Amino acid sequence: MYKVAVVSLGCPKNQVDAEMMLASLKNAGFEIGVQEAEADAIIINTCAFIEEAKAEAVENILEASQYKKDGKCKALIVTGCLAERYKDDVTEEIPEVDVCVGIGSNSNIADIVKRAIEGERKNTYGDKCNLDLNGERILGGYPFTAYLKIGDGCDNCCTYCVIPKIRGRARSRKLEDCVNEAKILASKGVKELIVVAQDTTAYGTDLYGKPMLCELLKELCKIDGLHWIRTLYTYPERITDELLTLIASEKKLVKYLDMPLQHVNGEILKKMNRKGDKNSLSALVDKIREKIPDITLRTTLITGFPGETDEQFCELAEFVKEKRFDRLGCFTYSAEEDTVASLMPDQIDEQVKVDRMEHIMETQFTIATEKNNDKMNSVTEVLIEGYDDYIKCYFGRTGADAPDIDGKIFFMSGRRLKIGDFVKVRIIDTVEYDLLGELI
Repeated sequence: MYKVAVVSLGCPKNQVDAEMMLASLKNAGFEIGVQEAEADAIIINTCAFIEEAKAEAVENILEASQYKKDGKCKALIVTGCLAERYKDDVTEEIPEVDVCVGIGSNSNIADIVKRAIEGERKNTYGDKCNLDLNGERILGGYPFTAYLKIGDGCDNCCTYCVIPKIRGRARSRKLEDCVNEAKILASKGVKELIVVAQDTTAYGTDLYGKPMLCELLKELCKIDGLHWIRTLYTYPERITDELLTLIASEKKLVKYLDMPLQHVNGEILKKMNRKGDKNSLSALVDKIREKIPDITLRTTLITGFPGETDEQFCELAEFVKEKRFDRLGCFTYSAEEDTVASLMPDQIDEQVKVDRMEHIMETQFTIATEKNNDKMNSVTEVLIEGYDDYIKCYFGRTGADAPDIDGKIFFMSGRRLKIGDFVKVRIIDTVEYDLLGELI
């Protein structure tokens, strides 16, 4: 029996792809979940969204290549967005890679891996529309939290983004397929379901002629066993009153909204091929908080987009200070080849981009600290994720925290608790973005 190690990088959508490949490999008789040093083949499932992601992918590929010298590894295989974006260039530029596999060939991964271990060196690129959206998965993270990928690709065509070129046009899964998978996940012990796509608010438009996210969420809320349902990547122009009312009224929908704005200056947004301006986005934020007073609002921003003036950046910075987002990530603009924005004039100096990003994040740190201090002595529900033997306490997340991108809460307990359970915790202190508490 051949052994395979899989390393998955990038976003949750990429993680779902890796989990489907793991199931294919296991069903074909491979042993999975092994350490890289013990593997006959190593798969690096890559991201290629921005320069940092590409650098991380290359670093992981080169680290894994050492096991061809020092371990059992007979084949190093690259899958995911880097493979789809650069195809044969991957094996030409990184000769340590034996086989490159485009996303349209993921369903054939077991056969590809077997042939690669036995010595075949053949890159494979199926039509990206052949990427399976349905299929068995083996969860790679906690058994009580899972992502539900409801579509792939994107039609938004933001000028800075390569996703439509890598992943193709938006393709939604049928509503009944999404619900059926969610039921299977719940039956296996999943308590927190996180709905993802490149743009979740566009879900269903290609299949049903209109957005169907609300209809899907209503069906998911009916599933026994699911306790928290969280939605990521909701685009501001498609956040409707119906969606806000649903989040406010449905107990299983956590009061959390991830809304990537990228910028607020109207001219910059137009150059990004995004809609809105400071006034419209300010009104949207106010409406969200009015309809869902206890909402946790997350956004992401980009500094240093081509042509961004000091005045336009100041408009963004003032917006951050004024609207006081609960969660915020800020990234410097990355000029990606094959994007419209990379050819725009007035590209911004890298240090200016970094300085602006750091200014935003310093402002946000102050806001986050103040918001955490406001939570002192309040009681919150926590999903227990583990126990830290070093500091002798449990840790987990509140409904206000998505995995991997938000903070955690660490808390003491005088009795043994079960990982994956929900408990009530009183907040007694903070450590930067994280919280400290005590079991109620």
